[in-house]
Amino acid sequence: MEYSLLFKVIALLGLAVISVALFRRMHLPPILAFLFAGLLSGPEVLGLFSHPEQMHLIADIGIVFLLFSLGLEFSLPKLVAMRSLVFGVGTLQMVATTAIFSLIAWLLGFSIAASVIIAGMLALSSTAIVIKQISEMGVINQKRSQMAISVLLFQDLAVVPFLIVIPLLAIEESNIGITLLEALGKGVLVVALLMSIGKWLLPRLFREVARTRTDELFVMCTLLVALLAAGVTYSVGLSMALGAFLAGMMLGESQYRYQLEADIRPFRDILMGLFFTTVGMQLDIHLLASQGHWVIIAVIGTMVVKVLLVRLAAMVVRADSGDAWAAGLKVCQVGEFSFVIAALAASNQIISSQAASFLIAIGIISMAFTPWLVNHSQQFAEKLTKRPLPGNNEQANVPDDIKNHIIIAGFGRVGQTVARLLRIEKVPFIVIDSDPTRVQESRYAGEPVIFGDASSADILKEAGVSHAKLVLVTFDSTAHAKQVISSCKRLNPTMQVMIRTKRDYSMDALYEAGAFQVVPELQEGSLMLVTQVLHSAGVPMSRILKRVRAERKGRYDHMHGFYPGETTEITYDTQDKLEFIHAIVLHKDAWANGKTLGALNISRRRVTLKGLRRMGTEFSDPDDTTQLVAGDVIVIAGKPRRVERAERYILEGD
Repeated sequence: MEYSLLFKVIALLGLAVISVALFRRMHLPPILAFLFAGLLSGPEVLGLFSHPEQMHLIADIGIVFLLFSLGLEFSLPKLVAMRSLVFGVGTLQMVATTAIFSLIAWLLGFSIAASVIIAGMLALSSTAIVIKQISEMGVINQKRSQMAISVLLFQDLAVVPFLIVIPLLAIEESNIGITLLEALGKGVLVVALLMSIGKWLLPRLFREVARTRTDELFVMCTLLVALLAAGVTYSVGLSMALGAFLAGMMLGESQYRYQLEADIRPFRDILMGLFFTTVGMQLDIHLLASQGHWVIIAVIGTMVVKVLLVRLAAMVVRADSGDAWAAGLKVCQVGEFSFVIAALAASNQIISSQAASFLIAIGIISMAFTPWLVNHSQQFAEKLTKRPLPGNNEQANVPDDIKNHIIIAGFGRVGQTVARLLRIEKVPFIVIDSDPTRVQESRYAGEPVIFGDASSADILKEAGVSHAKLVLVTFDSTAHAKQVISSCKRLNPTMQVMIRTKRDYSMDALYEAGAFQVVPELQEGSLMLVTQVLHSAGVPMSRILKRVRAERKGRYDHMHGFYPGETTEITYDTQDKLEFIHAIVLHKDAWANGKTLGALNISRRRVTLKGLRRMGTEFSDPDDTTQLVAGDVIVIAGKPRRVERAERYILEGD
């Protein structure tokens, strides 16, 4: 049966959604669900995609975004600081694993060229799965995770020579040297070009984009930079992932790092899911049925050897044994780039299609076990070392001395004032602000400021919302404040969010949204003024403080309402938020004359009776039995429209 491409994609997404939902119910990671969805939609089961390579371009873009995000995590200074792990443990692991598996493959009857290619495939690990898993676990800053990522980084760099060498093995031997030199020259030139652009041009570009305050432009620019860098390296025969990684690495030290990562994450996660479905499509069920026992033996042997070699490599550089065992368990699978190498080697007739299918089966099965191994790597490492390892309390990008801190959303006048006083009292804090100029200036001055949208869950995670004491929202935007509250509550249901507003128009709405406390600046300023006036008038401070507490508890009831004048501006936005105080004089023909206040029941009109004046005498608290007469002055308070309707009711009975 012929399927249109649109129907195929819809069916694939439907299978992915159902699979993820089912696997989540069974407490299994989504990666396995995507692999399962790919297996179902592949040529071996439903046959939606008889040629899985149709989806490879989209899947490759997912890997590009993943490596761009990884580059943001590992800036050039950080990579230099980790050189002992990257070029120590990473190099030793890659060389030793390739050498051992080359020997095994040669003993099994493969040629030397095929043996080296097969060994390189088995030596690589899955950056996509490992990074995604440790990021979700929030342990990316642990030493054992850093060691695992260092190995993965070197492996990603090692992919480049394989991608260059494999096509060369199919050409005449006399031309190999010249071609290698040309490829090396292109590689050095492109890497130098990308690093120069990333160092000098990209920060300026994103500074100008951020100044436009257009979220869509920022997202599109992020996507363009990642794909453009990948395209440049691909155009000269290098890995697309390498270009994206270099671009991310160059932006890793900029103040836009967190917002860049937050913007690209949705695209990366969706496309990475499609990548794993394409991996699942390549699983040969007939091969598993006929040679399943050999595949399982090869999977176990490969994973055990890779764990041992990571441990030995770490021993050479004198790294901690517990971290080494845990890192080895994280990277003992076969990686996604292995499938690319397998397809390239098979197309160049270096290995047979049957051998490529066998290697792909090893990779998929080892990938399936990876999430479980990553989750339990610490427990296994503790059993192997017979000692406890540090717990999983390290949160991504949150230093230990920033635990139990205050998160300040918005670094304007109010935010900066709060920050200064917090610093005086030695209370730790982190600031989130979306003004690029202010972020740059404050970062130069040493302020702990993150550029980004405070309502973004990813930005809040980077600010350590799960370990913060309080989130303070200082900008005056009710809609945006509600989004911040919602994001905070999703990440940390017990988080207390304090909101600063200019006026108290939206207090009820903010409290309903989950705000812990709403502080209206105008009312609080008036309270402070009243406090000074009462104190100067001789009122005891204890009574003043009691009055201030009562006003706050009553949500500033006695501070609502004012007498309108000619300069009072009533707009569409404020007409239902202002509260007027209005005096109504009962003329001789007023409908309310002779009626009691109880009979009027003006509270039904949703206004408040503030007082009654009769012949110059004020009744501040008249009772319901008070009968109204001509000449009385009724003082009411309420919204402008309600005050108008109440006045018409009192005077005309309408």
